[in-house]
Amino acid sequence: MSAVIRIVAAVVLDDRNHVLVVRKRGTTAFMQPGGKIEPGETPVEALRREVREELNAGIVEASLTSLGHHDAAAANEPGHRVAADLFVVGLDGPPQPGAEIVEMAWVDPHAPGDLELAPLTLGAVLEYARVS
Repeated sequence: MSAVIRIVAAVVLDDRNHVLVVRKRGTTAFMQPGGKIEPGETPVEALRREVREELNAGIVEASLTSLGHHDAAAANEPGHRVAADLFVVGLDGPPQPGAEIVEMAWVDPHAPGDLELAPLTLGAVLEYARVS
């Protein structure tokens, strides 16, 4: 049985409906900004904290929309799965790499190119962006 990591992840779209992905230090796969939910945090509290830490921006509260719970293979931890609460969010400023983020990119959901994308991104996130 795979170990499960409980996370939150932000789906950020630009005016072309491209999806923001980030790559964290020491990893190869691009994924949504976000991370592990700390003890005592709600998913939304964790999302606010992670977005501020990783993107140096806040969430526009009126934009916060839940996409529900999704499960996928963990991108950077073999033998693990992620149990993710996904949220579409607007940012209150331009995203800038912070915390452990070493690279950011905007991905066209219809033609994602050759970036290595996390399973959650390839599945639930790009699927959402294609129909929104």
